[in-house]
Amino acid sequence: MVGTFALIPEVIAFSFVAGIDPEVGLFASFIIGIVIAVAGGRPAMISGAAGSVALVAAALVHSHGLQYLLAATLLAGTMQIVFGLLKLDVLMRFVSRSVRTGFVNALAILIFSAQVPQMLGVTWHTYAMIALGLAIIYLLPRLTSAIPSPLICIVVLTAISAAIPMPLHVVADLGRLPDALPSFAIPHIPIAWETLRIVAPYALAMAAVGLLESMMTASVVDDLTETTSSKARECTGLGLANVAAGMFGGIAGCGMIGQTVGNVRYGGRGRLSTLVAGVFLLVVMVPLRPWIAQVPVAALVAIMIMVSISTFSWGSLRDLGRHPKVSGVVMLATVVVTVATHDLSAGVAVGVLLSGVFFAFKVTRLMDVRVEYDAVSDTRLYLVSGQIFFASADIFADRFDLRDTARRVRIDLTHAHLWDITAVGALDDVVAKMRRHDISVEVVGLNEASATLVDRHAPLVRESRRDRGRTRDDGCAA
Repeated sequence: MVGTFALIPEVIAFSFVAGIDPEVGLFASFIIGIVIAVAGGRPAMISGAAGSVALVAAALVHSHGLQYLLAATLLAGTMQIVFGLLKLDVLMRFVSRSVRTGFVNALAILIFSAQVPQMLGVTWHTYAMIALGLAIIYLLPRLTSAIPSPLICIVVLTAISAAIPMPLHVVADLGRLPDALPSFAIPHIPIAWETLRIVAPYALAMAAVGLLESMMTASVVDDLTETTSSKARECTGLGLANVAAGMFGGIAGCGMIGQTVGNVRYGGRGRLSTLVAGVFLLVVMVPLRPWIAQVPVAALVAIMIMVSISTFSWGSLRDLGRHPKVSGVVMLATVVVTVATHDLSAGVAVGVLLSGVFFAFKVTRLMDVRVEYDAVSDTRLYLVSGQIFFASADIFADRFDLRDTARRVRIDLTHAHLWDITAVGALDDVVAKMRRHDISVEVVGLNEASATLVDRHAPLVRESRRDRGRTRDDGCAA
């Protein structure tokens, strides 16, 4: 139940960020909580209609309305189900720590920036209430943590606004609150390719961002509980939960780091804690609807400012001077692209791409070609070491002197590995050019995987290989 109390204010606040009625977010969290408790792969993890998905959804709501958002939710859930069934969760391994840190920092910045419009063109009363809310949120835990401080913030600020009339916006001004259980409903949109063209980009972004945040949350719980979880099942479970949410008038959701950590720290370890958080949410919300409607928006702004501050990885600023520069560049690039485009998936894509480029560049620098000469046999020996692939193939080829005056050349690849057809093609070109200069070429030391590539794609190298049976297996697959 503690997880539910922590869930209520954030779901309402993120519904406000997404530009939808609070009931849409609350309905979704109710449905997602029930489904993910059964189908999810990480027990004790709280998922709901909050987090980065709300930021992605906001643009679609503003441009096309709620019905298109529900359609995007259904499509995003379907994508997540396919993602899980194909066990593509392994792709998350390619998201480096720098990219994850940049993702979290960008999310924090976007959450804070979404609150700025609510602090413009208002009276001093709003600023005073926000300041009081932040004071309660940060100071109350020093006295007691039995009740979540954001919930106390809502209670106190609502009581003050009711006792002292002030020009403040309240939750009722944001839209409808739930007064009954959600009902089944299919989105009312045209069935046409144009609709798919509009919805698909947002659905893909929602699916990708939701999966990333859920996988990160699941990893946090794994560390806290010293247990393992099925990330593929969590992907599928999240997809099923989002499809169900879309069918009952709710927005897509994902794992919620703050609520999940709170649930675990308060003793939640199994699926029952996740189920109770979802069910109790709507059980509490329906009878308390008149009271919730009078909650000042200033309270929600204070909560979201707290969320943005706690989400931001402040240690990453210190690490900029301690970690390798390329890690800092990847993190900052992820943040800049995300904030500039308001697209979390675009930021992650750029971060992953830069991580791959920097890694390839580093591996390329480890490739080396050492040259020796045997005057007795008039043989030039090229000792190659390192990884030869598309990024290092040209550098590898440039290390050979095609005007060599030696009658024989031996290329020793015992300490090297050919990874792709670009590498094999570069070696084949080197052999061909040397033969045109009447130089006898021998290629030795190929491991089994490299030899397989050579036999298939490099006829000249295949002819130049000596002692075909003496290949070594280094355990790598081409």
